[in-house]
Amino acid sequence: MQSLEAELGRFVGCEAEPPRVARYAVNEAMIRNWVEAHDDANPVYVDREAARSTGRPDVVCPPAMISAWVMAGYRRYREVQRLRAEGDVEDFAYSRLMRMLDEAGYTSVVATNVEQEYVRELHPGDHVTTHFTIEAISPFKRTVLGEGCFITLLKKYVNSDGDPLAEERFRLLRFKPGPREETE
Repeated sequence: MQSLEAELGRFVGCEAEPPRVARYAVNEAMIRNWVEAHDDANPVYVDREAARSTGRPDVVCPPAMISAWVMAGYRRYREVQRLRAEGDVEDFAYSRLMRMLDEAGYTSVVATNVEQEYVRELHPGDHVTTHFTIEAISPFKRTVLGEGCFITLLKKYVNSDGDPLAEERFRLLRFKPGPREETE
């Protein structure tokens, strides 16, 4: 266990994967889809005049939508699966870390929490890039789900000029499922 923890510790501070660049600029159509799906009635997201009445130059993007712009989607997942089946595996620090945990039996995952700090609002036309760093890996612990470790990814979102937009800490638990306990 200690040698595995020491090996995992070498990943802390590493770039998790290459930066993800949004395929599309922030746009009103996707903002509208998001707010309708979330039943968010804040008019500054969809009404220019309402946004301007608050001193904004135009509509703004809901802050919680920041990660949507750089999500890879199911097509990327399928491509990675195809590459793995052909024996061609991505060699990013994060993929190596996940393979190492898989091989040691820590095959299950659950997201535990997300902390976001917004630096500035997103406007239509902004183009988002995110940089991922493996910020922390906890020692192995016994949890109700099983034995595992917590991994924290630090995501820094920037615009096309490199100006900061948001910072996010995404924490997940990689664990070995434990035996189910009977409940009364």
